[in-house]
Amino acid sequence: MSEPIRFYFQGKVHEVSNMAPTRTVLQHLREDLHCTGTKEGCAEGDCGACTVIIGSLDNGALTLKAVNACIQFAATLDGRALFSVEDIQLVDGTLHPVQQALVECHGSQCGFCTPGFVMSLWAMYLEQNGKPPSRCQIDNALSGNLCRCTGYRPIIDAARRMVELPPVPFDRAGLEAELTAIKRDAMAVYSNSNSAGGHRFFAPRTLDELVRVRADHPQALLLAGCTDVGLWVTKQLREIGDILYIGHVDALKTITQADGMIEIGAGATLDDAYRALGRHYPEQLAELWQRFASLPIRNAGTLGGNVANGSPIGDSMPWLIALGAELVLRGRSGARAMALEDFYLGYKRTDLRPGEFVQTVRVPMPRAGVQFRTYKLAKRFDQDISAVCAAFAFELDSCSDSDSDGYRIVNARIAFGGMAATPQRAARTEAWLSGRQWSEATVRAAMAMLADDYAPVSDMRASDTYRMQAAQNLLRRFWFETRADQPLGAHEVNAFAARAAGEAGEAA
Repeated sequence: MSEPIRFYFQGKVHEVSNMAPTRTVLQHLREDLHCTGTKEGCAEGDCGACTVIIGSLDNGALTLKAVNACIQFAATLDGRALFSVEDIQLVDGTLHPVQQALVECHGSQCGFCTPGFVMSLWAMYLEQNGKPPSRCQIDNALSGNLCRCTGYRPIIDAARRMVELPPVPFDRAGLEAELTAIKRDAMAVYSNSNSAGGHRFFAPRTLDELVRVRADHPQALLLAGCTDVGLWVTKQLREIGDILYIGHVDALKTITQADGMIEIGAGATLDDAYRALGRHYPEQLAELWQRFASLPIRNAGTLGGNVANGSPIGDSMPWLIALGAELVLRGRSGARAMALEDFYLGYKRTDLRPGEFVQTVRVPMPRAGVQFRTYKLAKRFDQDISAVCAAFAFELDSCSDSDSDGYRIVNARIAFGGMAATPQRAARTEAWLSGRQWSEATVRAAMAMLADDYAPVSDMRASDTYRMQAAQNLLRRFWFETRADQPLGAHEVNAFAARAAGEAGEAA
């Protein structure tokens, strides 16, 4: 028998039964709850008109995060809190500082996108807790919201203005108490007797429950952040059968360090994972973290899901492979570890056995002597899929003899996304580079050799010619940034990078 979905909404616990497992939060809000302030713009998580805030208790800590309601399944709300634009106005009818600031700064034009901007700004308002946000923080918070009237300047002004107005507190303790009261200790199963095939939504709470259900239902679709699967439903209109949701398993959301590795549970969100990894690789991952989709997508999607998806253009895999990341896969017979690069067998094919799931992504800590960089090329800076994503991790050793000065390559690891059917290393080029001097002649020869490792295809994002030339030039850029004499100052390197990125966008 199906259990009801329970979540906190508009000051009370809301229950719903007999809901289709793939009904979205946006559909439930607009069609069932008649809260039509939240808009549908794209139905694929790109425009932000549907932005809502989800509150949850993860390992006992309250989080409030902006997500896209259009691609989140309503069944994932169980045990959580949902806030829409209808919840912002104060009980006496007074506008919230976020709303008042948008009014004062003329931040709304046609108004269709405004509810989404309000929710993204409210999430930042809660996080800032009265502190003025920087321009970078504002841009990051609004990265998932599109204004088709091009009215960003007054919206940015409103983001600054909202913290200058009299503050409005948020009752975090009260929300924690409400969520604690409805939190389940054991697995729940939801289904809709009217849906085709009577498909079920399994929501385990513990790792042992997940192992058992996965083994008993190996055909069930594993669901984490719903940022990809949601589009299967809203855009492809696919019937996806039984669903096994890992988003309530707290054991999969931990991020720890052990044996020189950063261990990230498969249920940890992309934003949490990149924040933790950015503490160890701040310069190398800062831009990629900012450019990985948008904040609402990073708040929902998981690093484990990004890896398990197996997309050849996923932005996480090239740099994880270059660093030598490992996966821990779990099934009823136990756990097994493998190098991430060995996980991909072909286009969208992985080495997951029936009844297995990704439990942990293990990332090596920084090591002395290893130069690591990752680069993303796309047509837009924000919220765009890569045409080419590159990562380089070279172990370099100083060499000084009668013939040469500078660096010798002890070990080279090169990985690209968008250049093959899977994220893939440049094995031939790496082997040739090993032991050679890190010089301009070496890098030029290596650039040419990349054509032996990859045969990219042409698609809507880039031509095969562009992809190959971009990959070769990114290797050269890596040499510019890591060569021994460093003739270019940091500002000159950045200018070179900006020019290269601009030229790449035009060529694509």
